Order: sequence, then structure tokens, then C-alpha cells
Amino acid sequence: MKRKLILRCLMGAPLGIAISTMITIVISLIVGDGNYYAVVPELIEDCGTEMNAVLLQAVCSLVYGAAWAGASLIWEVEHWSILRQTATHLAVCSLATFPVAYFMRWMERGLAGILGYFGIFFGIYLVIWLSQYAAMKKRIEQLNSRLREGGNG
Repeated sequence: MKRKLILRCLMGAPLGIAISTMITIVISLIVGDGNYYAVVPELIEDCGTEMNAVLLQAVCSLVYGAAWAGASLIWEVEHWSILRQTATHLAVCSLATFPVAYFMRWMERGLAGILGYFGIFFGIYLVIWLSQYAAMKKRIEQLNSRLREGGNG
């Protein structure tokens, strides 16, 4: 299991960088002034230079991607209920995401920002979880239907 976790994390780390980069590209396109915004201006102020801010964001994106990829193993613990898997995955992912969002200044600092961040995070998580659950349920129904058809013929 440890080997599988390490491999998952190693695969997820570059994915974290890729997703982070895509987000900065989309944000830059939305701003629409022809400039590329690699990091938020407040992070540059915190880090002293834009390069330091970009490096810090890259490292955090590596950690973020690794944490989410490693957390995907939670879904493979078959003796756990779906509730326990979901609660554990949500806890691990939210605890991995919050410090990154806070230190990268992807959210407002302060109680309102933290509450808003968790509200958005849980809302997005719920939508993704429900869509994945519905897709998996449909797939299981299709497989069961095929098994029933095969058993009758």
C-alpha cells in the first residue's frame, strides 16, 4: 500500500502543476488585457519578487497534486462504507487544500474568507461527488443488466 501511495503521489504532483498552470492561463484570459498573471499580486508582495512567488506556487501545486492523487487511494479501501470513504477523502482533501489556498492567497484572509472558501470548496466537492456517484450507479446498473441477460441466455 505504501508503494502504491508513493506512486500515486508522484503521478499527481506534476498534474497539480499542470492544473495550476491552466488555472493561471484561464484567469489571464478572463482578465483580458493581454498579460499573463502567474500569481496573485498579493503573493508577489508576500514573497518579495514575482519569481519567488511563482516558485512557491509551483511547490505548493506539486504538494497539492500529490495530496489529491494520494487521497484517491481512499476509494480503494473496500471494507469501508461509502460514507467513511467520503468523509475521510473530504477531510484529507480539504485539509490539503486549505493551507495552499490560504498561503497562495487564492482566498481572502479572515473569517469571512475562510467561511466563503469552505462553502465553495464543499459545494464543488458535493457537485463532483454526486456526479461521480450517479455515473458509477448507472455503470453498475448496466453491468447488472448485462449479467442478468447473460444468465438467462
